[in-house]
Amino acid sequence: MQTSNKPTRVEAVILDWAGTVVDFGSFAPTQIFVDAFKQAFDFDLTLEEARGPMGLGKWQHIEALGNTPSIAKRWKKQFGKAMDNQDIDHIYRTFLPLQTDRVADHAELIPGTTETLAFLQSQSIQVGSTTGYPRQVMRRLLTEASARGYSPATCVCADDLKAGARPGPWMALQCVIDMGVGSVARCVKVDDTLPGIEEGLNAGMWTVGVAMTGSLAGLTLEQYQQMSEDDIQTIRQRVTEELLAAGAHFVIDSIAQLPALISRINDKLTQGERP
Repeated sequence: MQTSNKPTRVEAVILDWAGTVVDFGSFAPTQIFVDAFKQAFDFDLTLEEARGPMGLGKWQHIEALGNTPSIAKRWKKQFGKAMDNQDIDHIYRTFLPLQTDRVADHAELIPGTTETLAFLQSQSIQVGSTTGYPRQVMRRLLTEASARGYSPATCVCADDLKAGARPGPWMALQCVIDMGVGSVARCVKVDDTLPGIEEGLNAGMWTVGVAMTGSLAGLTLEQYQQMSEDDIQTIRQRVTEELLAAGAHFVIDSIAQLPALISRINDKLTQGERP
């Protein structure tokens, strides 16, 4: 742990989960929202609609979907009223067991994760994590990830803290407390969602958007591997613009590019720059 008040190197990285470290394309949560709406109320939701508020806590995600104008219009037409908290609770109760049951099917590490984790360990950089998943789901995913070689020093879930979840800073700051980091300027928050970018910024950290492996790109690994470079560049440009507009300091294609970026951030810290 550093004792100087002047941050000169990265001391901790705080990683999101789905779309950043596991589940290329972030399909586990999005598909379950579609299924939960259908099972709970026989209401049709598209995968694209389900992705809209990705990064929020899952109850808040359902609430945000209900407030989306196009969805709200269809909901009112089908049920004669706006979605209320009782409806959200029912969908959430339907969502939880579905997500817990299926999260293991989307627990494969994103390519480059193992090498990046080895780099961070070699640099004595601690690894924390935050997630929009509730603790019930994360118990299963933590076990699956550990079996694949990923066990962050701390994991803060959307329903862990009384203060709330994203886009507020609280989960990221709880990681700082858990890991004993001396300055938020020594922390790098990495996320593929817009609320996750806001989380890092609100916590005062270097904030990195992930463009190609996350929810905003919405690609499976197979789709990504089969795309032409021109098509990849088109998606990369669109998603990068969204992440930068949200305030991300940097945007990378995937976690595989994080080690090189850490070196750049260290240079900035040495020169006196701060997030």
